[in-house]
Amino acid sequence: MSKHAYIFPGQGSQFSGMGKNLYDSNPLAKELFEQANEILGFRISDIMFAGTDEELKQTNVTQPAVFLHSVIAYKTLNDAVPDMVAGHSLGEFSALVANGTLSFEDALKLVSIRANAMQKACEINPSTMAAILALADEKVEQICAAVENEIYEVVVPANYNCPGQLVISGSIKGIEVACERMKAAGAKRALVLPVGGAFHSPLMAPAKEELAAAIESTVFNSPSCPVYQNVTAEAVSDAETIKENLIAQLTGAVRWTQSVEAMVKDGATRFTEVGPGKVLQGLVQKIYKEALVDGVN
Repeated sequence: MSKHAYIFPGQGSQFSGMGKNLYDSNPLAKELFEQANEILGFRISDIMFAGTDEELKQTNVTQPAVFLHSVIAYKTLNDAVPDMVAGHSLGEFSALVANGTLSFEDALKLVSIRANAMQKACEINPSTMAAILALADEKVEQICAAVENEIYEVVVPANYNCPGQLVISGSIKGIEVACERMKAAGAKRALVLPVGGAFHSPLMAPAKEELAAAIESTVFNSPSCPVYQNVTAEAVSDAETIKENLIAQLTGAVRWTQSVEAMVKDGATRFTEVGPGKVLQGLVQKIYKEALVDGVN
């Protein structure tokens, strides 16, 4: 039987004006945005609807903004019955609201703690990320390991986005050296990204401790359908395991390619991206050409 997967985007898909049409046209959306403003202690809706790109790029704004756009768009759907859910990095929190593991309020609080903790970790360790295009995953993994062994700098695969697109994460020096070697090994591009830190790498360890404490004290319910989590790329329905994987995600890789492949293996034929942008729709089509993809924002 063909199954319907709902997928949720991560940081990077934000834009000025995001969520405004929902706020203006739907009473439930308006109520949830106002509730979020209260929980966060500032009017994030004002920044989402009319903020500059610079304001929206601040991690403590970006993460809750993308989460809110996704979750509120999902909650205003009348007919959403997912067979499975997944989210890219931050999007995993949106997915866990969609399948009932987390309440809207608890997930928003966790996202805010995560964003602030990651911001602090970035300030402790100046670090960055780079997109490696058109080089086999195995080759990227080998080069990262070799650079770490030789110069004792952190550099690891961070986001397996789709075949031929792998993002690496690490110290500024580690990323510089790795990018040179990736190009020499035949990568079409090795492009340093405009991010303020090495997300999904060991350099996020300080943030992981803070987030772990918050996750441990939050109620996780039994989900209504499995979530395919970033760190394992496997279907998970056990609340305790979901917690562990969510904590591990900050320093572990986002295995998006493998997650989509696992969903397809388990019967997914249709993927609906809920939230800002269309990035995940594009990635799904590169991973599984036969997929039916659409989006809700």
